[in-house]
Amino acid sequence: MKHQHKWMIQVLVALILCLAMAAPSCAAEKYKLALSLAITGPTSDAGAPYSKGVEDYIRYVNDTKMFKDAVVECPIRDDQYQTDITKRNFEEFLSDGIVLYLNYSTGSTLALKKDFEEEKIPVIPASFHAGNLEDSHYIFLPIATYSSQCIGLAEYIAANNKGGTPQVAMFIHPSAFGRGPVDDLKKAIAAGLKMDMVEVVEHGKDLDNTAMLQRLLSKKVRYVICQTVQSPVATLLKDAQRLGVIAKTFGEDGKLTFVGAHYTGGNDLIELAGSAAEGFYWTTSYTLTSEPGPGTDFQLMLAKKYSRDDKTANSHNYTNGMMVAQLAVETIRRVKAKNLKVTRENLYNELNAMNGANSYSPGNTVGPVTYSPTDHAGVDTLQIYSVQKGVFKAVGKPFVPKFAK
Repeated sequence: MKHQHKWMIQVLVALILCLAMAAPSCAAEKYKLALSLAITGPTSDAGAPYSKGVEDYIRYVNDTKMFKDAVVECPIRDDQYQTDITKRNFEEFLSDGIVLYLNYSTGSTLALKKDFEEEKIPVIPASFHAGNLEDSHYIFLPIATYSSQCIGLAEYIAANNKGGTPQVAMFIHPSAFGRGPVDDLKKAIAAGLKMDMVEVVEHGKDLDNTAMLQRLLSKKVRYVICQTVQSPVATLLKDAQRLGVIAKTFGEDGKLTFVGAHYTGGNDLIELAGSAAEGFYWTTSYTLTSEPGPGTDFQLMLAKKYSRDDKTANSHNYTNGMMVAQLAVETIRRVKAKNLKVTRENLYNELNAMNGANSYSPGNTVGPVTYSPTDHAGVDTLQIYSVQKGVFKAVGKPFVPKFAK
């Protein structure tokens, strides 16, 4: 009996070992990210598809076992565009041990800047505000700043305007997000960018723009640079269409040509503004599904795989969310490839080394992502698009604004 008892114990031990080896998922390594953003409330027209882009790419990483038995976790919380909620979400994410954080709004990114420094955690926000980078070491913008985008649009205006110095106005969001590029564009003009800044208008909430449009025309303004989100731009364009003042050709005398930065455009604008969006010029660093290519194919495949509707699948904000998730995952991959532990410090160092031969091309941007210890602006390259027969189409080639620095 003794021998039999001993044999049974050995069998049980062997069985336990086999079961442990057969179920590695129980002890699977987890790389913890997190995202807080406005799925509801102000700017949710951008935040909702953005969140789905992040969610779907993280699901794809885990479903395809990109890291074998290890998984990437990225809980997503709605903060309704309220900084106090964002801060509470961030503190709770920290207590869960996140190694990289995805933030959203300009206001909360600025408000939490010192927290990011104290925690020494790399942060990739949805805000491209240049001020995010001032006195900051841990914030990494995914693409060119709003300032760079507005300057790129201004350079295009200066290069294509006919007859004298172009007279320009800005139509901006009443917040740090909207105001950020104004002074930088004025500095570019002072440095030699040929145009006159006639007026800066901070818009209200769905107000009638008739008086403002007539005032701009009386001041000989030909171009309006928009730095806000789609809804107020759609209202502006529909008011301009009703008044018959939208230029039919770029820079038409006596009419207004409207141009805008990243969050003003995309397919959402066309849906909101309808035919009034025709001829709207817009810039971003992302590729669009209306311009087919490998990145577009992957985006549409991802959206289909996770049963997204056509509006989401073709949204540049879905692209935006997908790209920041790609960037975070690629940074994890590079740390692991060096046989290093996935920590905040190692991810931070790897992001700072993402330049030169180590730059990163996610496939859905018009240029590579590059960072260094002194440059956290991500993709420097821009593409201008315009609405042609109801679709955004590329205008010219991708470029880096000369006055952006």
